[in-house]
Amino acid sequence: MLFLHGIRGHRGQWARQLEFFSKRFKAAAADARGFGESDDYDGWLVFDDLIADVLRVARYFKSERAHIVGLAMGGRIGRHVALRHPERVASLTLVSTNPGFDALSANEVRRFVTERPNRTPEAVKSLLGRGARAGALEEVQEGVARLREPSYLKMLEASVLQDRATPLENLSVPTLVVAGDEDRVLPVEMTRAMAARIPGAEVALMQGVGHFPNLEQPERFNETVIDFITRKEKQS
Repeated sequence: MLFLHGIRGHRGQWARQLEFFSKRFKAAAADARGFGESDDYDGWLVFDDLIADVLRVARYFKSERAHIVGLAMGGRIGRHVALRHPERVASLTLVSTNPGFDALSANEVRRFVTERPNRTPEAVKSLLGRGARAGALEEVQEGVARLREPSYLKMLEASVLQDRATPLENLSVPTLVVAGDEDRVLPVEMTRAMAARIPGAEVALMQGVGHFPNLEQPERFNETVIDFITRKEKQS
């Protein structure tokens, strides 16, 4: 299993998932280039390079096929891997993930660009739902504090300009869409509309949860994902 973090985070935010899923799978989390412990890089970011990075991580672990779980930006990266290399993806779990920037209105795109750099305590707290466990806010704040501005801004630009016109209807791998019902970043209606475009996709809406289901309610999140994977493995 490979876990991919969001634009405000790093691979350490998957610690509770690695502990849980490593009992059954070879489980790993990767830092996107320019995030966490991954090196910075020169020049502009090409979104396709992120796809190649995922495949390189899989090769490192000698994995022919992987269950990919991606949060927000990580979900968008995982989605493109599944579209271009479905033979390498056993299942795909999209967590708090938008459908691609062509599917967003001009106001929604503007909000994506203007709100992401806002790192005030109030803005960060608004990312979580009322049911978030104690300590979740501090973990999100730690992730935000570790962001490196040049890489962060390059990822924002590459996302808006290059992650467009995603043919969700062509996804052919088992797909689970997970979202919080109190996510102020990604409206529930957008999540449901995205899932409706993916053949056979299932939706898990977590109550009292905001934009970080894996951090806010890790036990529920883990059980939701393992139930999906187990059922799909039995059907294959």
